[in-house]
Amino acid sequence: MKKFLWTAMLVLMACASWKNASAQRDERAVREQATKYLRLMQMIDAVYVDTVDLAKLTEDAIIKVLADLDPHSVYISREEVEEANEPLEGGFFGIGIQFAVLHDTLVVVDVVAGGPSEKVGLLAGDRIVTVDGENIAGVGLKAADVRKRLKGEEGSVVNVGVSRGGERYDFRITRGKIPIYSVDASYMIDKNIGYVKVARFAATTVDEFVEAVKKLQKEGMRDLIIDLQGNGGGFMGAAVGMADHLLDGKKSIVYTDSPAFGRMEEFSTPSDIFQSGRVVVLIDGNSASASEIVSGAVQDWDRGLIVGRRSFGKGLVQRQFPLTDGSMVRLTVSHYYTPSGRCIQKPYKRGDNYEAEVFERYASGELVSADSIEVTDTTKYYTKVKRRLVYGGGGIIPDVFVPIDTGVNYTYFNRLLAKGVVSEYAMNYVDRHRAELEKKYSKFEEFQKKFEVTDEMVEEIVAEGEKQGVKKDEALLGPVMPELRLFVKSLLARDLWGMTELYRVSNESNKILNEAVKVLQDGSYDNLLN
Repeated sequence: MKKFLWTAMLVLMACASWKNASAQRDERAVREQATKYLRLMQMIDAVYVDTVDLAKLTEDAIIKVLADLDPHSVYISREEVEEANEPLEGGFFGIGIQFAVLHDTLVVVDVVAGGPSEKVGLLAGDRIVTVDGENIAGVGLKAADVRKRLKGEEGSVVNVGVSRGGERYDFRITRGKIPIYSVDASYMIDKNIGYVKVARFAATTVDEFVEAVKKLQKEGMRDLIIDLQGNGGGFMGAAVGMADHLLDGKKSIVYTDSPAFGRMEEFSTPSDIFQSGRVVVLIDGNSASASEIVSGAVQDWDRGLIVGRRSFGKGLVQRQFPLTDGSMVRLTVSHYYTPSGRCIQKPYKRGDNYEAEVFERYASGELVSADSIEVTDTTKYYTKVKRRLVYGGGGIIPDVFVPIDTGVNYTYFNRLLAKGVVSEYAMNYVDRHRAELEKKYSKFEEFQKKFEVTDEMVEEIVAEGEKQGVKKDEALLGPVMPELRLFVKSLLARDLWGMTELYRVSNESNKILNEAVKVLQDGSYDNLLN
């Protein structure tokens, strides 16, 4: 037990004697609190009636302190450090999610494109409450426990129960190799417009983006659509690098400011790959952090249009600091600001369900009407060139608002997805008919134009759903039939060709993308910017 006490003391002494600006602000106060905590540990070790794990007490104290600071400051245990950046840097066998343990609940932060969880329909914001029938909510879950439960051998199955919007869904997920790519798709929409889907900002993002843009330029691209819908962020440097390729001259991309480190600003460089063609960036309520850096820079410099719905609103910057036992803290050290001076961090306070705020936007009506968007910072900011009015204090507000479709009830469709019925059917269909499909559709363009998901195929899916416990709901099936057919076709395209082809099919119903194409084709792009 003495060694645990010594470890705790070293941690506190390290904090008290930290030799950079952040610790110098009130070193005396830090020493006083370190001494107070050290005295408490000594008393517990010496006279407390039961045997206790002092190292665990220290970890619990650190976690509690960070939780009271802001939603993004977290503790990373020694066991977790090696895997902390895995979704951004490597690959592994698992279910394909980025997650966080918030308020003792496992929350899906992001779903890895092409991974097993995406295939069955897990979404960012889902709360995983059971794994293989075992309750994991409210039981002191640690991230290491999550990995033990969700990782496993390739081909093995894990069943997870999810709480989403007050409803319970059960997913059957087959573990697989998780692909870690940043750019999921790139293709030409017409002879002038190129499309690039960026799923996250990671170590390879800029290189992947450059490769995709160069390929499209060779195919005649003059206008570029960058799809950041659902992109929860990642490496700030990757966002800066992408924005650099869109801005000419020496322009501010983003700056951070904090009491400890002062102001630090990132600028574009004079010559890069796409600085003159028209640009449209697509965002929604799950576009966050690094996605907002790119969107903010494009909007503030009037470099292009932002189309979609208000972004998440994460304007806090974290850095990782090592502790003495090999663990780390990821600590919020500054706010970031767009070139016009906007801090787009949405409000937060202790006790709020921070992540659920994006669901509250539905109740407030802002997802169906731009007039219902609540601006928490009424300060007026203006873009750098055209002097257009923009606001901060809660995400990037798009130049062109696209409402969600409230006319269709997707409950039955979602239940099929949650059981893995649709994705399993598509995989089995390709397995049974691959030779026939490849012979009939030697090129994807032929498949996209001619292949149809038949009534018989839909009936097979419905029947399989009933076997899995999803009772047929005729009233809810009819309205979602076009979406179901398109989704199945996109999965077949992915299994036959790849992720780009999946998006080429599924984007037929992407209303935000369709609006972006419209403003580029009908002449309204320049009017909106002016």
